[in-house]
Amino acid sequence: MAKVQVIQRNAHLASGVRIEYVEVRDGRQAKATLTAISNTRWGSGESRGEEATSIQWTVWGTQAENAATYLGQGSHVNVVGRLRNNNFQKDGEPQYRLEFVAEEIDYLDSKAVAEARRAASEPSTRQSKRQERVKA
Repeated sequence: MAKVQVIQRNAHLASGVRIEYVEVRDGRQAKATLTAISNTRWGSGESRGEEATSIQWTVWGTQAENAATYLGQGSHVNVVGRLRNNNFQKDGEPQYRLEFVAEEIDYLDSKAVAEARRAASEPSTRQSKRQERVKA
C-alpha cells in the first residue's frame, strides 16, 4: 500500500489523551489515542462557509507517553502522520479498518498556557497516569 501522508494544522484536542500499554513483538509499548479537531473555511462575505474535521490519531512509544503527560483537552497542536491499513480476522471474518498514525506532533501552546491547563486538570487523573507508567 502506498504511504498516504495526512497533515492536520491548527487543531485542538477534543478530550484528554487516552494511554494504554499493549503487548507488541518487542514487549510492552505505550499506545495513546487522541482526537484533534480543526476547521476548514472557504468563501468570503455572505457565501463564507466552515466545516469541522475530527481525526482520531494513534500515537506510539515515547511520543505517546509525552502526549499523555503534556497535552489535555483544548491543547493546540499540529499533527503529521499517515493513513494505515489495519486488516485483521475477527470470529473468522475479515475486518477492514483505516487508522491515522501520528508521526509528528507539534505542541503549539505556550509554556504558561500548557502549565495552567495541567494544573487545572484533575489530580486523580494525573496520579493514575503516573501509576500506570510505574507498572509498565
